[in-house]
Amino acid sequence: MAERIVVGMSGGVDSSVAAALLVEQGCDVVGITMRVWPRQAAEEPTKRFGSCCGTEAVEDARQVARTLGIPHYLLSMDEEFNQKVIGQFVDSYGNGQTPIPCVSCNSNLKFGSLLGRARAWDAAAVATGHYARIERDRTTGRYLLLRARDRRKDQTDFLWPLTQAQLAAARFPVGELTKDAVRTQARRLGLATADKPESQDLCFVPDDDYRGFLRRRAPDVFRPGAIVDRRGNTLGAHEGIAGFTVGQKRGLGLATGRPLYVIDLDPERNTVRVGEAADLERDRLVATCVNFIACAPPSSPLRVAAKIRHSHQPAAATVRALDGDTAEVVFETPQRAVSPGQSVVFYDGDVVVGGGVIARTPCE
Repeated sequence: MAERIVVGMSGGVDSSVAAALLVEQGCDVVGITMRVWPRQAAEEPTKRFGSCCGTEAVEDARQVARTLGIPHYLLSMDEEFNQKVIGQFVDSYGNGQTPIPCVSCNSNLKFGSLLGRARAWDAAAVATGHYARIERDRTTGRYLLLRARDRRKDQTDFLWPLTQAQLAAARFPVGELTKDAVRTQARRLGLATADKPESQDLCFVPDDDYRGFLRRRAPDVFRPGAIVDRRGNTLGAHEGIAGFTVGQKRGLGLATGRPLYVIDLDPERNTVRVGEAADLERDRLVATCVNFIACAPPSSPLRVAAKIRHSHQPAAATVRALDGDTAEVVFETPQRAVSPGQSVVFYDGDVVVGGGVIARTPCE
């Protein structure tokens, strides 16, 4: 019997080629597109949801499935998406954090709810178009998450929460390919998505105006407050901390004669604290929700390369496991704009040691 694999088909070229490669390997492939927009939102849902979630994406996925000769289904997951992704996104901004919704979508939906349903359909695994790789350590038996061959497209920093059980049932068929090679494969197979542009925005904020989205979704997160300096002196006013991120320079509305940056967001006092560029430097952070993949939580400090945002070049650091699911990361050299709510991911070469969510550490 061929191994049955459910492929999350977003309507993009990466997931299309992922499905095609599995078909060529002789797998019993079932294409699934998650419907994450509300059923009642019939008025042009593509205006509210981007290319990886909208109705055009569904049709692209269906067309690819027809070309490959595999079944394709539209799976209603709007309530789960609303609760586990959008809800967390809104709450995080209200708490002075800058979240990454793709992380919760991957762990809670694609390799959470979807994987659970796939098992009910006698599927062995869920595959996606993520640029990442999985190997099994022959010595420890642990499943390892590895960076993609194409470092420019690597997406392991969106996958660090995956558990051993989830990694065991995950497949990333394009992880060994470059983006150019993926498009070449798509053209070879005559897939409709071969030259489709990449989606850059959050799927539920297609105009990239997250502030406007928050105002419509949860206007109460915008409460006027003070903009203060490091000493607590009031320099101006803001309309809500949800409209700011650590490291932000523009849009502060301050006439101080020198460039200032957001260095801290305090949800308890509802203040935005600003300072100079040097005030953005941090030599350490505390992470919560930490998940160690390559090993158990280390009993002694572990040297890693730590990445604090998707575009960040991993920096030499030491990670020390604390109580529960927390850890402290100490950098060899201070890093700029460490933002609460973002992911910190620990690497040892290509291997993802683990990761966590950057916690808020008040300015001294």
